[in-house]
Amino acid sequence: MNNSLEQGWIEQARRVPSPNFGPRPAGVQPDLLVIHNISLPPGEFGNNCVEQLFSNCLDWDAHPYFQEIRGLEVSSHLFIRRCGELLQFVSLLDRAWHAGQSCFEGRDNCNDFSIGIELEGTDDLPYSDAQYASLVAVTRQILHAFPGINPSRITGHSDIAPGRKTDPGPAFDWSRYLNALV
Repeated sequence: MNNSLEQGWIEQARRVPSPNFGPRPAGVQPDLLVIHNISLPPGEFGNNCVEQLFSNCLDWDAHPYFQEIRGLEVSSHLFIRRCGELLQFVSLLDRAWHAGQSCFEGRDNCNDFSIGIELEGTDDLPYSDAQYASLVAVTRQILHAFPGINPSRITGHSDIAPGRKTDPGPAFDWSRYLNALV
């Protein structure tokens, strides 16, 4: 693992350690990258609600929507704000709680073998240029550090949890993202 990924932490990311993680199964290395989107409250950007959710310190009474997710304990490895800022909640060596009930190529429990990246956004609003730039840069680092992950093993949350999840949605430009990795 290169210096910018010391102990699974990306040097350029702002660390916000989450309690919502665990060890990967013995001998399992990440070999899947999952792209998500999230905004809290839905469709609202630029606040600290996602950071607070992943850190278990969201004020459940601050917005009516939060009652629907009250008590939820989730995390992602990485979160990219609309301005391109990169936050990291869980070491890439650990198991973040981002995929939920999921399956990829016949393997269940994608959290066991995947890295999750959340983009601040919604299914239907275009993502920012800064987000794509940050996503491409961090993906390159991940691909370099984890040889089991390659562009064919990058997927959306909707692909590993069809019918349950729709993100990153039709607004995500897969061609733009994957072509920039070449």
